[in-house]
Amino acid sequence: MNRKSINPWDWGLQFSMDQAEIVTNISRHLVCSGQVSLRPDPQSDMGVTVVAPNDIRGQMEFTLANVEAVLNKAKMDRSNILSLRFFTTDIDGFLANYDVYSMWISDTGNRPPQSLLGVQRLILPELVIEIEVTAGD
Repeated sequence: MNRKSINPWDWGLQFSMDQAEIVTNISRHLVCSGQVSLRPDPQSDMGVTVVAPNDIRGQMEFTLANVEAVLNKAKMDRSNILSLRFFTTDIDGFLANYDVYSMWISDTGNRPPQSLLGVQRLILPELVIEIEVTAGD
């Protein structure tokens, strides 16, 4: 896979993102459903438990770990991420904790394009962040 950053403006670089990328020579394309801060819990009605309820920093950390688990299962890693979509019920809280994502992605040298969307609510009221990822190799 070859990537070429497209940045008519440099402001996105401080957020570990490119405005766009041209990706060529891609053999596999992974489309990941929205990941949230859930872990298996056979004792609960839904079979899962919310990790770090209403705690945006804790949920960012756990959700990114879930994203990484999906990537690893697909025999990929963070360097394979092509784009991200962040959904949150708290834009200001997300931005105040953006360093969690920046530290998570920084060692890859990858600056995938991303979107941040404020939403009224996620699937469970205690959830405050959801992350969708596309990846490829």
